Amino acid sequence: MATAFADRTELDHATLLGAPLRWPRPSALTSSLKVAPQKSADAAAQLGLITVGDLLEHLPRDRREARTVATLCPDDVATVVVEVRSITSRPVRRRGMKPLVEATVADETGVMKATFFNQPWLQRKYPAGTRLVLHGKFAARNAFRVTSHAPTDESTGSASEVAHYPATEGLSSTQILALVRAHLSAAEHVVEPLPARDRLRTLGGLPDRRAAIVAAHAGDHEAGRRRLAFDELLLAQLSLLRRRAQRRASGAAPVLDGPAALTVRWREELLPFTPTGDQLRAIARLDEELASPRPMQRLLMGEVGSGKTVVALHAILRAVEQDMQAVFMAPTETLAEQHFATLQALMPGEAVRAALLTGSTTAARRADTLSKLATGELSFVVGTHALVEPDVVFDRLAVVVVDEQHRFGVRQRAALDAKARDGLVPHVLHMTATPIPRTMALLRYGDLDITTLRELPRGRRPVATHIASTDAERARAYDLVREELDAGRQAFVVCPLVEESEALQARAATAEYERLRGGELRDYRVALLHGQMRPRDKQAAMLSFAAGEADVLVATTVIEVGIDIPNATVMLVEGAERYGISQLHQLRGRVGRGEHAATCLLFGPKHAARLRALERNTDGFELARIDLELRGEGEIAGTRQSGLAQFKVARLPEDEGLAEAAKVYAEALLAGDPELASPEHVLLGDALAAAYGAGELAPLPA
Repeated sequence: MATAFADRTELDHATLLGAPLRWPRPSALTSSLKVAPQKSADAAAQLGLITVGDLLEHLPRDRREARTVATLCPDDVATVVVEVRSITSRPVRRRGMKPLVEATVADETGVMKATFFNQPWLQRKYPAGTRLVLHGKFAARNAFRVTSHAPTDESTGSASEVAHYPATEGLSSTQILALVRAHLSAAEHVVEPLPARDRLRTLGGLPDRRAAIVAAHAGDHEAGRRRLAFDELLLAQLSLLRRRAQRRASGAAPVLDGPAALTVRWREELLPFTPTGDQLRAIARLDEELASPRPMQRLLMGEVGSGKTVVALHAILRAVEQDMQAVFMAPTETLAEQHFATLQALMPGEAVRAALLTGSTTAARRADTLSKLATGELSFVVGTHALVEPDVVFDRLAVVVVDEQHRFGVRQRAALDAKARDGLVPHVLHMTATPIPRTMALLRYGDLDITTLRELPRGRRPVATHIASTDAERARAYDLVREELDAGRQAFVVCPLVEESEALQARAATAEYERLRGGELRDYRVALLHGQMRPRDKQAAMLSFAAGEADVLVATTVIEVGIDIPNATVMLVEGAERYGISQLHQLRGRVGRGEHAATCLLFGPKHAARLRALERNTDGFELARIDLELRGEGEIAGTRQSGLAQFKVARLPEDEGLAEAAKVYAEALLAGDPELASPEHVLLGDALAAAYGAGELAPLPA
């Protein structure tokens, strides 16, 4: 691969000795980028193009084939590479308009007239003989209306490719191309951050960084991009792995290696089902880590309905049976309430004193809960962000379970860590209800060990999924709902908004609740649940539905996770195209949890790719992969609130192989030099600090 970037001509020893020494001058890359006029300079700043180095790191999105003059047809929008034969300007009769510049341009296939508006200076800038890249629209009478332009050294009339850059109003791709051409020579000052002695061996022949930048702009674009993507992924892995090492070295955790009488009795006598093989393997792994003084940092993810809560409860009970305390933190009050109810139903209640603590907890109950947590009388608490407040004090906190942990900030999680006493830190189990593709797990959760649950409990059936778009399909959908209700089953109807919004054209839960009570479901008992209800009203609605006192629950996505109603067999989702794939998969997972077959009805357009994916797939991990492909990494990478930046160059999941290689390389580097302090790693350490902040190089605790 490297042969595409360097001349392999053999040089004799004397030639090398006589060659002048040239060292990179990184300061050349930090010099300000000069852009004119001011409108274009402002646009460049908006794109983050402040320095010459910023410009060189602003890679083309792709390379597009330039058309030839002879192939253009009226109304074609195209890019051409041409040479100026003659150029003139003439006044425009319309008042206030600048002179119009017209140029006769040609390539090897033909001649045409190019028109430039409001840029009279181009007559001097582009004299006859200048080669140009023009982008615009070919109109009648052999005229080409130019929208963007730049000088080039490309040959005219060839089937060459022209780099196409991410641009913005005021600074076109073609203008950026011109800037790059003017400054590309500054790439000689790019510093190679990787140690020279093992770079080629480890990276399998990827070019050096300087050559990669040049190639990405004006050569083998893809090979250059891959080297730069590797650097980006490597820095991400170094950041995650060092964060992991810092956490492990920051303090010891309580050793939970005592007798397991409570957990064994709970699993063998009190659980209403037999754990799956995946659950048992996950529990065994947790036991190993909880028995170690090294703080556990594990992510538990799995398919919808795979039983993550049971695994988490085992960790909680291991703390309780050894006279320690545990916490379960959820991102919303509704979810915390649902988890509290589920955990109470699964726990050996006589042995575990538990409480719920949220922002809506009454002052008297809150004071009582805080008092019992501080004295150790209370073993276990479920709550929201309220748990991290300063007045929440634990006597002997040992285990923390964080649900949907990506929705909490770093400081919130750190504040909970700090609540352990005597210089200890708690064991932490992170949970996510959304299956994550391996690529993203590697990049978003590289500082955590990962346990995956794929096996579903015995008896769980796939949920049949259908898209309903037409009025006739909607009518048949409600026929199915009524058939299930008449058979003694229950149904969910989910709407995306609590209040009506004409802008989004979505059915609000409140309005749909009233409509259904007087319409398609007027003969049935309908309940309403949404996040803006008072806690007591939400709890009453849930209890009513769980007890079978309501046939249908009209709700927003507060029922996305944590609700287990075995008798519910229909999930109907209004405005389904407004949801992401993972959210729809979670909603679908609320039905089919009992012995009866279940159906999910998605009201939305047939052509929506996300809905078609749900209709054809029931595997959450496959859906997560499809979701990543449909959305790209832009909406996913960096959503974790820990400073992990969105990637500029790496493409996921396309670059999964590079991500794997970056992880292996990062592990090898840190195994030999965890501080990146050796001379050969100084430049890499500088790159890490530049990407993620100087704190990334803080010494690891002794």
